[in-house]
Amino acid sequence: MKIVFMGTPDFAAGALKAIIEAGHEVTLVVTQPDRAKGRSDKLIPSPVKEVALEHNIPVFQPLKIKTPEAVAELRKYDADIFIVAAFGQIISQEILDMPRYGCVNIHASILPKYRGASPIQRVILDGEKKTGVTIMQMDAGIDTGDMLYKVETEISDEDTFETLHDRLTGIGAEAIVETLPLIESGELVPEKQDDSQSCYAKLIKKEMGKIDFNKSAAEVSRLVRGMNPWPSAYTFLSGKQMKVWRVSVLPQTDENKGKAVPGEIVELTKDGITVKCGEGSVKILELQLEGKKRMAAKDFLLGAKPEVGSILG
Repeated sequence: MKIVFMGTPDFAAGALKAIIEAGHEVTLVVTQPDRAKGRSDKLIPSPVKEVALEHNIPVFQPLKIKTPEAVAELRKYDADIFIVAAFGQIISQEILDMPRYGCVNIHASILPKYRGASPIQRVILDGEKKTGVTIMQMDAGIDTGDMLYKVETEISDEDTFETLHDRLTGIGAEAIVETLPLIESGELVPEKQDDSQSCYAKLIKKEMGKIDFNKSAAEVSRLVRGMNPWPSAYTFLSGKQMKVWRVSVLPQTDENKGKAVPGEIVELTKDGITVKCGEGSVKILELQLEGKKRMAAKDFLLGAKPEVGSILG
């Protein structure tokens, strides 16, 4: 099949690689404009653009995909289907109607749940036990189109945003390659979404990483895992921001020292810092104090001794 591919981050780059390796002809790659990064403000291409350049595929980087000029550019390319994965812009009905097989989206959740921008992080934050990838026929709504193909995966208690993202990237890449010949042969039966079962995974922002120790230990643990590696969960120790990279949830039977309040350091051990939560407690195992490198809590405690009874946050 001849394909126009639209996507931007690593999740999309994995799918593009798989499509190319499967022998499909990608006539054009559409991705977000290069962005400035770091103190030097050097413009950095998206992961999808890097894959396209490696394979000598033309790249189009419109600031807005819905402008008449952008639409006219897309019409120049002969494509049977447009494939979209984490592109980052809303696609107009005019574009959706262009190719023979329409536009399909690789979405990182089992629809209709977790429509929207941040489904991978949200399933961890919400304590879901499984997620996956849905290949969806796009319509004018946000992730509301008919479902074509699904692949599920379990979410473990150790999964972080990073590990789950990487697993779903591989699943999405395999799923789109498996779906394309089924679309071409007409074997797939589109399934309508049940809107009553949907929820919206709104965009994650940095301030959402602030830890509220009034919540249960399980919720704190999910926040730490869901924000690792970006934007990171954090609290404050002696007025300095402290990123929390890894915690363990202590048994519910251990309410740790009776009258302790949420956020209170109740114990220092050789391997971590035990902090009281609204329900239960967590042991901080890996952290990063402001201005310092990321390290195991046991190494941090070799040079720093926060006081038992002090309050984080």
